[in-house]
Amino acid sequence: MVPPPVPAENPMTAEKVTLGQRLFYDANLSGPGYMSCSTCHMPEHSFSEQRPVSVGVTGQFHSRNAMAIVNVAYMKTLTWANPHEVRLEDQAKVPIFGTHPIEMDTKGQEGKVILFLQRDPIYPDLFQKAFPNQNPPISFDTITKALASFERTLISYQSPYDDYKYNHNDSAMSEEAKQGEALFMSDRVGCSACHSGVHFSDATQAPVFHNTGLYNLDGQGAYPEGNQGLYEHTGNALDRGRFRTPTLRNIAKTAPYMHDGSIATLEDVLDHYAAGGRAAQQGKASPLISEKLHPFVLTEIEKRQLIAFLNSLTDTMFIENPHYTTPFR
Repeated sequence: MVPPPVPAENPMTAEKVTLGQRLFYDANLSGPGYMSCSTCHMPEHSFSEQRPVSVGVTGQFHSRNAMAIVNVAYMKTLTWANPHEVRLEDQAKVPIFGTHPIEMDTKGQEGKVILFLQRDPIYPDLFQKAFPNQNPPISFDTITKALASFERTLISYQSPYDDYKYNHNDSAMSEEAKQGEALFMSDRVGCSACHSGVHFSDATQAPVFHNTGLYNLDGQGAYPEGNQGLYEHTGNALDRGRFRTPTLRNIAKTAPYMHDGSIATLEDVLDHYAAGGRAAQQGKASPLISEKLHPFVLTEIEKRQLIAFLNSLTDTMFIENPHYTTPFR
């Protein structure tokens, strides 16, 4: 797999990655000292979480499900719906300092966090090695640069599907999964219209967002207030309900699904798309649904084939890689 793009002002080094890995798992990066990046982005779930929506350190429920950050460095935009979040260094500041909603609650407690890092027996040396020309080496600028460096290493490309597709190992995938791939790529089912390319997301090619017909609250395509996708950033009524296409790599590990975690299983996701959107299932199809989507009919056998294919995208080597898991052992 081609390495992801890296900004010139934050070149990759092994020292930054080592520091970023430690910071990613350190709850002391939060204001109260008991929530880390990994609280919501769990390696065993491909750096997503099992809750429908995230819960901040103060107990505040969010409106969004924590998106899996596997292969995130290849994405043109970094969150479910914000077209302006394009740099990992900048995006890291949102959970750390954000107040609407509160995530790590560090805003106003920055001094406490920096003091902890300065007095820790390990961090000063790690920061000095990672940022030898920075003065001071420990700052939120270097913190976010280290976190971004670590996140750029979260690359998954060794699933059974990869072994079959790129290593030409015909036995790596079951016949059922191969049939599922054919369905996935077919015009009849049309999954690959949005979940395309090596990352199974068209969002690696351009900053694109789609309405999948999940809601239609008013008969005109409305989504729940405060969770209306791209519309909240553009004010364009046609952008209501448009969200970024997530990668499908390790998708079997990242339930529940959709931007608000409102669909529990992959089987239910297939039913949603087959119906032309959950709103259509409930009797009121969205007029704003993407033109890329259309209803289709699946037999039970075909549904099992598609699920087998989606399971073949699970990269166990990535999930269990100690370079990605917590260094606090």
